Amino acid sequence: MMKKKSISASKASLVFFLCQMISALDVPLDLSQPPTITQQSPKDYIVDPRENIVIQCEAKGKPPPSFSWTRNGTHFDIDKDEQVTMKPNSGTLVINIMNGGKAEAYEGVYQCTARNERGAAISNNIVIRPSRSPLWTKEKLEPNQVREGDSLVLHCRPPVGLPPPIIFWMDNAFQRLPQSERVSQGLNGDLYFSNVQPEDTREDYICYARFNHTQTIQQKQPISVKVFSTKPVTERPPILLTPTGTTSNKVELRGNVLLLECIAAGLPTPVIRWIKEGGELPANRTFFENFKKTLKIIDVSEADSGNYKCIARNILGSTHHVISVTVKAAPYWITAPRNLVLSPGEDGTLICRANGNPKPSISWLANGVPIAIAPEDPSRKVDGDTIIFSAVQERSSAVYQCNASNEYGYLLANAFVNVLAEPPRILTPANKLYQVILDSPALIDCAYFGSPKPEIEWFKGVKGSILRGNEYVFHDNGTLEIPAAQKDSTGTYTCVARNELGKIQNEVQLEVKDPTMIIKQPEYKVIQRYGHVSFECIIKHDSTLIPTVIWLKDNDELPDDERFLVGKDNLTIMNVTDKDDGTYTCIVNTTLDSVSASAVLTVVARPNPPFDLELTGQLERSIELSWIPGDENNSPITSFVIEYEDGLHEPGVWHYQTEVPGSQTTVQLKLSPYVNYSFRVIAVNEIGRSQPSEPSEQYLTKSANPDENPSNVQGIGSEPDNLVITWESLKGFQSNGPGLQYKVSWRQKDVDDEWTSVVVANVSKYIVSGTPTFVPYEIKVQALNDLGYAPEPSEVIGHSGEDLPMVAPGNVQVHVINSTLAKVHWDPVPLKSVRGHLQGYKVYYWKVQSLSRRSKRHIEKKILTFRGNKTFGMLPGLEPYSSYKLNVRVVNGKGEGPASPDKVFKTPEGVPSSPSFLKITNPTLDSLTLEWGSPTHPNGVLISYILKFQPINNTHELGPLVEIRIPANESSLILKNLNYSTRYKFYFNAQTSVGSGSQITEEAVTIMDEAMASRQVDIATQGWFIGLMCAVALLILILLIVCFIRRNKGGKYPVKEKEDAHADPEIQPMKEDDGTFGEYSDAEDHKPLKKGSRTPSDRTVKKEDSDDSLVDYGEGVNGQFNEDGSFIGQYSGKKEKEPAEGNESSEAPSPVNAMNSFV
Repeated sequence: MMKKKSISASKASLVFFLCQMISALDVPLDLSQPPTITQQSPKDYIVDPRENIVIQCEAKGKPPPSFSWTRNGTHFDIDKDEQVTMKPNSGTLVINIMNGGKAEAYEGVYQCTARNERGAAISNNIVIRPSRSPLWTKEKLEPNQVREGDSLVLHCRPPVGLPPPIIFWMDNAFQRLPQSERVSQGLNGDLYFSNVQPEDTREDYICYARFNHTQTIQQKQPISVKVFSTKPVTERPPILLTPTGTTSNKVELRGNVLLLECIAAGLPTPVIRWIKEGGELPANRTFFENFKKTLKIIDVSEADSGNYKCIARNILGSTHHVISVTVKAAPYWITAPRNLVLSPGEDGTLICRANGNPKPSISWLANGVPIAIAPEDPSRKVDGDTIIFSAVQERSSAVYQCNASNEYGYLLANAFVNVLAEPPRILTPANKLYQVILDSPALIDCAYFGSPKPEIEWFKGVKGSILRGNEYVFHDNGTLEIPAAQKDSTGTYTCVARNELGKIQNEVQLEVKDPTMIIKQPEYKVIQRYGHVSFECIIKHDSTLIPTVIWLKDNDELPDDERFLVGKDNLTIMNVTDKDDGTYTCIVNTTLDSVSASAVLTVVARPNPPFDLELTGQLERSIELSWIPGDENNSPITSFVIEYEDGLHEPGVWHYQTEVPGSQTTVQLKLSPYVNYSFRVIAVNEIGRSQPSEPSEQYLTKSANPDENPSNVQGIGSEPDNLVITWESLKGFQSNGPGLQYKVSWRQKDVDDEWTSVVVANVSKYIVSGTPTFVPYEIKVQALNDLGYAPEPSEVIGHSGEDLPMVAPGNVQVHVINSTLAKVHWDPVPLKSVRGHLQGYKVYYWKVQSLSRRSKRHIEKKILTFRGNKTFGMLPGLEPYSSYKLNVRVVNGKGEGPASPDKVFKTPEGVPSSPSFLKITNPTLDSLTLEWGSPTHPNGVLISYILKFQPINNTHELGPLVEIRIPANESSLILKNLNYSTRYKFYFNAQTSVGSGSQITEEAVTIMDEAMASRQVDIATQGWFIGLMCAVALLILILLIVCFIRRNKGGKYPVKEKEDAHADPEIQPMKEDDGTFGEYSDAEDHKPLKKGSRTPSDRTVKKEDSDDSLVDYGEGVNGQFNEDGSFIGQYSGKKEKEPAEGNESSEAPSPVNAMNSFV
């Protein structure tokens, strides 16, 4: 919502131009001229009798005029009255009242005359009257005793004052009496009651009259009204209290405000409607006041004459009154006479035309004397409303008065005839600078005077040609208008004025400026209360103009508040409040133009709480709640939430009752018996919830039987010989009455037994003792209070208490699937022996010993639970080549039954883990010593160790692979016949009869022989060799830096070659064949990282031979079961972590390792 407007200086210039049109005939004050009245008091002049009376009369002329006064038509000699003085060089009278004068003594009709040698001008007849504010006359006022429903008029009858007083009614506490369609004040000041009600009874109806002129208030004696009630109150159709009768007449003067009034009595209170017979009420000038009892039409004209009908209506009928309106008119000007300046021998006319109703008469005066008795002038001829002058001479100068009058008033105008012979003169200052905005009208002034009237011509530039054409407008007062000034309109303009007595010229300057624009306007904003908001106002303007930016709020100045921060091109409001809501306007002013843009700020917030909660229509089980919404704070209310409090059962606790749409302000609420209700309402809009309303009055509903029974009834035994019956108790308001209790009933199911019942207090549990173990029971719980029982409750099935199962599962069998997995089977136990709800079976199993190591260790039992009636399950995570025991137990709600006999089973051998360590020591020229540790988990009987090794040359190429089989009982080996100063890579693993385990790798270097070392030292001491090595090291450093940069950018680097050189020789063919191993790359490449081989040496992956699904696996101690008993947990035993294999790593080699590889 944004408004923008631009006010150009052209409008102001146009107004100035119109003023110039009027003043163009003004005679410069240095030339002879008759008097002109410039200021005078109003015709009807009401004065304050306590202050001096000032009667104004100012005039100009050359020579300066002298002044005289008449009072009531005769000369007023001010020199003879010491209380009256005339201001120097003025005709204004000052009558001194404050020093003993009486204002009443100076009442009358005053007229001022201003005179010099060229004529006399007169003022209007000024009627002086002192204002009056008389007291009320004493009167005895009888109390008004009125029957309820009757009409009443309390008369004010204020004293007649001057001017008439303003009437209003108040009470003793100076509070205005409330008015409505039923009670209102008439135009005459009386107080009208269409019908009285008991609340109208009071003793202080006081009418006040305020006299504004004297600033006094007069008070009438208080009027007493007593309304007595009669049943029933009789309804009546409307009758008019004012005006009386069916028709009336009204005369109003043109231009005044027409006020028509109709006030009606009746019960119910009548409604007033207005129409104009045979026409429409004038649009934009018609207003209804005083609850439509007054019709107001402003600025009436003769067209508003006609019949106006007011219609008063209620449900019993209607009445009407017709007011015939006649609009008369005091005289008003059509053409007022204007000053006439003529040169000797010229002709001219004075025209005086006026209209009115009735039509006014026109009379002429010359120098204040009726023209019929004025000195004759041969050049003058009177023709009705026109005086014609022919071949005037200097003696023809005079002031003429035109008087237009009818019964409603008069008009008086002075116009002089001034005969002068003057050469042209230009009154506009030379070289005056005019500045206008591009595309705006340029009005270049050339105010002139001369007699005869000079002719005006315009030129552009000093030696330019005369201006003509449609692009210019030449006004009679000499002004040159350029309707839409352009940049090329800038320049010098010359005005030339000439008549028969001479010629004169004047130059002025015109500059055309760029318009001021708002290029970024403020925009409509919606902000929550206490937020911050900013309006932008970015401007573009002519560089030679200095703009000023003003911000307004609702067309007024910004509040004087430090929260409003005005920046160079914005307005920021901090901590916005509701009062900041409104229209903000950015106004940019320069000396030539003004632009503005507005935007609306809407402050939204949570609604104010509803109020005036009212309960109606009270019934036993329902009530109607109504309320008045609070302020929605510019965000529409979407809903109302109704809450209730039960003061009887839960005082201070509010509960949700219902929610209704935001357009609804009443709701029918369902109630429960025996509740002391209070209600409150919360309004909701998009911003949030309001504060709760004030609580409504309380409403206590009557008691009744309970409507409902307890919920969630259950029967579960806590001991083998009892039945615990539980339920959820009714809430306080559900009890429906005092004395809430419960009738608990039970009987054994499928047995022809009678119900056993007991009534208990307001509790939620009852225990039945001496029951058989785990027997089904039918159970029901019924609510009752002091007034009776709730409806018959539904039955539920419960069971008495459980006991531990009596029988262990039989025929337990174990089938070993592989070295780490086994399957166990068992027969189910008879259901009767379970003695409770069958929850499933638990399998306890534990490792007795490892068959490869005879030493026993701490026994850790593991438990797998199989839900439901399953008779088999899988035992995962077993250790190879080990002896295990297990047993099976049935489980119910009470616990576990006896265990089945322990079942022993063994797992077969598996492949071993890697050797625990591999160390290479004692390097010589041609030998290395290897030491190792046996596998942590042999997983069977070790039959041998496998050692493989191969040399690595300086270019990281691998040599031939050598394999050695070592007996299982060995723990070290000396390798001989190796090459000196050579790096070797070793691969070492263990074997069982099942196969080879995972390998461990290591690298070592044999030492150099002494002669080579000596030569090496000799070379190393040479300067050229040292320089070469430094150059190589520098090159390597540069290469490393490049590698780092490429690696950080996700590139690849040559360390791959070294990695390939060090790879397991057995998996090199795999790489060549299937290409499954890629290069190293940065993590951002999202490519697989190259990993060392973890496969056995025969390049096979051992696959477990199990086809069982996960459903056959049981739960660990912390496992979970599905309802169907399937396994969804994890193994309860912890899987041991295999040791790391040698020095292999999936990480990219570090720069340090890369440097070592070059040594």
